[in-house]
Amino acid sequence: MRWVVLVEGPSDKGAVEALARKLGRDLAGEGVEVVSIGGAHAIGRVVAELTDDIRPAGLCDIGEIIPFGRALERAGVGPAGTREELEALGFYVCEPDLEGELIRALGAEGVEGVLEKSGKLSSFRTFQKQPQWRGRPVAAQLRRFFGSSAGKARHAPLMVDSLPLDRIPRPLEALLAHIGSG
Repeated sequence: MRWVVLVEGPSDKGAVEALARKLGRDLAGEGVEVVSIGGAHAIGRVVAELTDDIRPAGLCDIGEIIPFGRALERAGVGPAGTREELEALGFYVCEPDLEGELIRALGAEGVEGVLEKSGKLSSFRTFQKQPQWRGRPVAAQLRRFFGSSAGKARHAPLMVDSLPLDRIPRPLEALLAHIGSG
């Protein structure tokens, strides 16, 4: 039996794989495949295609609990109508999404340090000057920036690499513990 970790997009995939490396884990060697499903609403199609030799687990955004839960229930994985039921099945919920979890864990200053290393800090400063973003909380600015030109898929693993081990977001830590438990 092998694990398949289902995540919404490439940024989530990159973050899970980066954290596993950071923790010294070889997911492929453990029989774990991390799959970017192409958006939360693809979960139904993906879980319907799983075979009996695959154990699913994953991450979803808080706003995607219902589609994830319905898809898992239809596939016979188990009851998954609530966050608690999803997590009992190995599907952990990010609030509001993985980028939000990483920004909260690193803090605005830490994320700005990641942007500086990647050469995107000046672009972020320009973004902050846009009238609709002036005066907004920096965390909100960062989430929107990552959702636009900055590239979530590029920066999620960089943020994970910058995280102190005692600041790993709960959904990521719980997911890796779950798939490491057998």
